Amino acid sequence: MSSVEQDDMHNLPVSEGYWQPMPANGYVEIRVSPLQYQQAVGVEQGIQVVAPGGYVREHRHNGQQELILVFEGEGVAEIDGREYPMFSGASFYLAPHKSHRFTNTGEGELKFFWVFLPGGLADFFRRAGRPRHEGEVPPSPFARPDNINQIEAETVFAPLQGS
Repeated sequence: MSSVEQDDMHNLPVSEGYWQPMPANGYVEIRVSPLQYQQAVGVEQGIQVVAPGGYVREHRHNGQQELILVFEGEGVAEIDGREYPMFSGASFYLAPHKSHRFTNTGEGELKFFWVFLPGGLADFFRRAGRPRHEGEVPPSPFARPDNINQIEAETVFAPLQGS
């Protein structure tokens, strides 16, 4: 458990961080999950950073809802085939089974805050990424795990239409 008291859940520190494989590169910070806070049943929250030129590949979630708030950078969100600009202050609600992809089209990092209901996304990041510690130099781009399809099937991902 972090140094934050269980009943004092404001100004939360980074609890876990994971470098993300290609094509996203960048990293994820998990700020709230049941692993850190027992009261956080059915919810997870964190930050994702997508490197310039990187993208979060198209995917869907089984029955989860996702909220996204962009706070830095520029990009494009493709949701069920329609494109929407990503910029500081843009927000998105992703209902269960909505396909979505996030592409960094800017010169700097694309950063967004996410909330996932019910939880389960943190398990994917733990299994697909590499542990990240504050102040580390980013690793060279690395491939997704060989068993990524199994990881996705065992976490919160649903097959894409036509897959």
